[in-house]
Amino acid sequence: MTSDGVMSRSEAARRVGVTAQTLARWWQDGLVPQARDGRWTPAAVAQARIVARLRERGHALDEIRRAIESGRLAFGFVEEILPTQERAHTLEEAAAETGLEPALIERLFLSMGFQARALEQISDDDLELLRHVAAVLSAGFPLVALLQLVRVYGQALAQMADAEVRLFHLYVHEPLMRDGIPGWQMGEEMEELARALLPLASPIMERVHQRFLTHFVEQDVVGHMEADLDGAPLDLGRLRVAIAFADLAGYTRLTEEAGEEEAVDAVERFIEDVEVTLPDGARVIKTIGDEVMIVGSDAAALVDWAVGFQRLVADRRPLPRIGLHYGPTLYRDGDYYGREVNQAARVAARAAGGEVLVTRPVVDLAGPHLEFERIGEVRLKGFEQPTELFVARPAPDDA
Repeated sequence: MTSDGVMSRSEAARRVGVTAQTLARWWQDGLVPQARDGRWTPAAVAQARIVARLRERGHALDEIRRAIESGRLAFGFVEEILPTQERAHTLEEAAAETGLEPALIERLFLSMGFQARALEQISDDDLELLRHVAAVLSAGFPLVALLQLVRVYGQALAQMADAEVRLFHLYVHEPLMRDGIPGWQMGEEMEELARALLPLASPIMERVHQRFLTHFVEQDVVGHMEADLDGAPLDLGRLRVAIAFADLAGYTRLTEEAGEEEAVDAVERFIEDVEVTLPDGARVIKTIGDEVMIVGSDAAALVDWAVGFQRLVADRRPLPRIGLHYGPTLYRDGDYYGREVNQAARVAARAAGGEVLVTRPVVDLAGPHLEFERIGEVRLKGFEQPTELFVARPAPDDA
């Protein structure tokens, strides 16, 4: 292979996983770009890999040719700029190299979201990753915490990679197709753009991570002090937090009446408004459809936000409904679980559009500038004992 990546047909065939004769036939049939003086460029090899995958899935050559001519397969050229794994190690070799047990390596890979077949060909980069893991464990970090941490890393980074690919497809690939750009030219333009953007991803992510790390260290220090004031220490793995669930009342009806696109736009505006107005120490944990789960260390600040948020969006339709509760939760894999979380979700489900419903623990921690109208003791779905509920609103002088 030359310095510019050009290689012989036999080398190209080895990388694609087909015979040299098959590769030559695809070139003659116009399925891969023109070879340079009998040698194969990285772009041609990338295209050949796509053809090989599609053939494995049973697609006919004529079908693949039409897809190539329309530019539908041009995104595959981007794959060529990603690192290739030339060397593979067995699970046993990786264990001997890193000092980690084979069963632990398997558990780490699955926790990060890698597919099981990744264990069959462990790359040099994978080995380096495992060495870092071994160093973290040697430093004394608990295994139970590390497994949760790598699972969070895997979930977050998988979502990021998925978003990168889909947004590139939607806002770069699709417009080029609509403009009628020839397939080969489209592939080259996309590869050039991706080559310019890819080196920027890691520095951006690193900076964002550092900003959030600083923020949450500060919040944790404050949270520890306030938790100590709240009562007895909790069991290992548990945190005392305020939990809020918020969604749009009448969202299903809006979907039927206005259509999915307008309903999705309303959800996006709602979630964005939530994210940009939350107080320090509170954050969105997850979204499910139009529902948002929020967790914060300061119950008073979170109920202040909820009441203020309802006033902020009072002229919009559909109106949000919000339910809050405060109590000990099980923290696992970056998420919160347990009875108190379920109770907060049930409280939100009892609220009407424009309302903020809260439980007694939230009332006890709230500031004097809010008033709470007692609804009474309500039996929530899934709970044997009734829950005392209140409607939160600004006190008359504050309103």
